[in-house]
Amino acid sequence: MLNSLGQKKPQYLDEAFFQVLEKMLATFIKKHKDYGKGNILDTGELGILFRINDKLRRLQNLTAKGKDPENESINETWLDIAVYAVIAILLRDGQFQKLKLKE
Repeated sequence: MLNSLGQKKPQYLDEAFFQVLEKMLATFIKKHKDYGKGNILDTGELGILFRINDKLRRLQNLTAKGKDPENESINETWLDIAVYAVIAILLRDGQFQKLKLKE
């Protein structure tokens, strides 16, 4: 049986958590290759806050309407929020600015 991420259902909570982390990493890499660092570096932590706020507003709107989204899934929206949180931590630590993806 598969979970909502299309992965084999884990037996333990830590395994389930790790599956989400793997999906977060895949999401980060895919979007980073599309967008690069510029959009984050231009606006910094405040820009990340605005992006997270947009995602939260989207969730709030979908929940209030009880409506299924036409574009990205609700799980994808939550993943984006989590990825932005990690990017913010990396940015604050100075790692986002200096490091690049492994080829």
